[in-house]
Amino acid sequence: MRSPSLVGMIASLRGTVLEALGTTLVVDVHGVGYAVTVTPDHALSVRSGEEVLVHTAMVVREDDMSLFGFPDRERLEVFDLLRGVTGVGPKSAMGVLAALAPEEIAAAVSNDDDAVFRRVSGIGPKTAKLIVVSLTGKLIAVRTSAPRPTARGADVLVALVGLGYQERAAQAVLDDVLAARPDERQTAVLLRAALAALGPQTVR
Repeated sequence: MRSPSLVGMIASLRGTVLEALGTTLVVDVHGVGYAVTVTPDHALSVRSGEEVLVHTAMVVREDDMSLFGFPDRERLEVFDLLRGVTGVGPKSAMGVLAALAPEEIAAAVSNDDDAVFRRVSGIGPKTAKLIVVSLTGKLIAVRTSAPRPTARGADVLVALVGLGYQERAAQAVLDDVLAARPDERQTAVLLRAALAALGPQTVR
């Protein structure tokens, strides 16, 4: 059960990255290390020792208190909208944002295309349809933002293993993705393609 008085208590963090691995950032703010759940491409976009500003949503339940972080307010707002959909918890909302950029989410909702959300691990047909219905008219201001380029392939594999996929299966799928997209250099695009191809069944 959420405690309304605590939700939103930590709205952002500015500090030094102590660790960026898989889906976790550890940010040192005046000597206190905050563990923040982020998307894999967000974790890949920062390095240890770098100063960052992370926009956060604090989710408090009876037996858990978690911080979810985003590189900009746009993604935070989409996360909050997704969490408002029946059947979509914070982890599922992060899964959607890991697989789809905000502009892709906005386009799918605008086109009444729930199939896009059904391809996200943990999102079933009923929930996918609810996302489209619930978010209709609420994503008009979503802007287009270009993903940050990074080393081709290597960072994607690290992210997939960090998410719990078996390295051998992840590497095989990644090889296919790289072969199919020889000119693609954006880690986020390659990661989303690999996640779509792997699916939830290969997670250990």
